[in-house]
Amino acid sequence: MDWRDVLTLTLVSLGALFFVAGYVGLARFPNALSRMHALSEVDTVGLGLVILGLLPQASWPFGMLKLIALWLVVLLAGGTTGQMLAGAIHAGIGDSDDTASAGSKRNDGRRSAG
Repeated sequence: MDWRDVLTLTLVSLGALFFVAGYVGLARFPNALSRMHALSEVDTVGLGLVILGLLPQASWPFGMLKLIALWLVVLLAGGTTGQMLAGAIHAGIGDSDDTASAGSKRNDGRRSAG
């Protein structure tokens, strides 16, 4: 095994661990803003580690430039969509809580007349 293979295996494995931790956060966090934070961390750190792990295996210069360009596009898209979703949640367009808990908060446990 070459040093590049060891570096690739290590960094891609660490990136995969970040992805798993982010998806655990997606399932466990209580509201949408906390879930978005967990996924944005996964995008930034996890994908960064995977890309850094793949760089030694890529061809020079176009393979490396493609990987770096892919990472930059994902970073820009993730930040943009995160800002748009957070703005929609703060504006009241979306629900920041789970559907079941949001419904019980809205009605305060009372039945509607009807």
